Amino acid sequence: MSKVVLGMSGGVDSSVAAYLLKEAGHEVIGLFMRNWDSTINQDTLGNPTLDDEVCEQEKDYQDAQKVAAFLDIPLHRVNFIETYWEKVFQYFLSEYKKGRTPNPDVMCNKMIKFAEFFDFGAQFNPDFFAMGHFARTTTHEGTLHLLKGRDDNKDQTYFLSQLNIDQLSKSLFPVGSYTKKEIRDIALRIGLPTATKKDSTGICFIGERDFNQFLNNYLPAKKGPIVNQQGEILGTHTGLMHYTIGQRKGIGLGGHPKYGTEPWFVLGKDLDQNTLLVGQGYHHPLLYGTHAFASSLNWIGEPFETLTCKAKFRHRQKDLAVQISKDEKELRIDFLEKARAVTPGQAVVFYHEDRCLGGAFIDEVFEAEEKLPR
Repeated sequence: MSKVVLGMSGGVDSSVAAYLLKEAGHEVIGLFMRNWDSTINQDTLGNPTLDDEVCEQEKDYQDAQKVAAFLDIPLHRVNFIETYWEKVFQYFLSEYKKGRTPNPDVMCNKMIKFAEFFDFGAQFNPDFFAMGHFARTTTHEGTLHLLKGRDDNKDQTYFLSQLNIDQLSKSLFPVGSYTKKEIRDIALRIGLPTATKKDSTGICFIGERDFNQFLNNYLPAKKGPIVNQQGEILGTHTGLMHYTIGQRKGIGLGGHPKYGTEPWFVLGKDLDQNTLLVGQGYHHPLLYGTHAFASSLNWIGEPFETLTCKAKFRHRQKDLAVQISKDEKELRIDFLEKARAVTPGQAVVFYHEDRCLGGAFIDEVFEAEEKLPR
């Protein structure tokens, strides 16, 4: 019998993971992570700011306690608030300051859930650590592979792409071989307290709150002009950090009398001039490039110099064919299929069929030799 330390979030996935591990004969120790304090935080000047909502993590912890009692497993609680602030939230803010669009969930997995969590959980001398992620691992000819979860719509390997072999070799993903419906059915069948709890959405420290309002608590929003390719001013943006490439909703232009009713999309940003570039049409040419450069490559596949594979530039985006090549400093990604709205700061994750090969972070996007306004 193996001893497993399981991250219990109070959600249905980690609850069923605890049940499946027990059913498989493992000794399970639950560990609830508190990563965010939503009652008092600080703005960019270091002044305390009071969030509008009661901390949902307290409710999640209570749900985790109910599940632990139901399954008769011990549950411990650990506070990673300070570490999360330093290693994830400060990264999140610094990326927005640069005009990029970060993915803090990727960094949270790398720095907190599969690092700090492992270090803290080591005191229980576990054989493995487990999470409720929809992913799988297997070993083929002595090499560990990270595989997509069986439910393609819920697959979370995109968010695990920065994990290394050592982290993955210690990890179990009990729900990865099931569909979400099957997980719900198991929870209902055995009467888990979280069986009907809805899935959490969005970034963990924002929850159901308005994203732009939350961001304004930490970064000063500076209004500026919205322009088209001809330099005409069409309106006023509320702060470049509030927009991402390819965005349609929230621009505030609506139908423009001179240009008709075709919808407007964000094409680029100019931080120096504080301007937001927009254009009409979902398939506007400036939303597409020929290649991109990325950095911070984490590779869990076999070594390569040039490789043709598939890639995702956003979670739940379909896999697109690319060719990748690298030198010591950066990774070049040539698009073999049209890739829309590839955005600096976002993770690009590589695949061969169901196998996740690793990932990097987008820095620049080009159309032929011309850098696109990202």
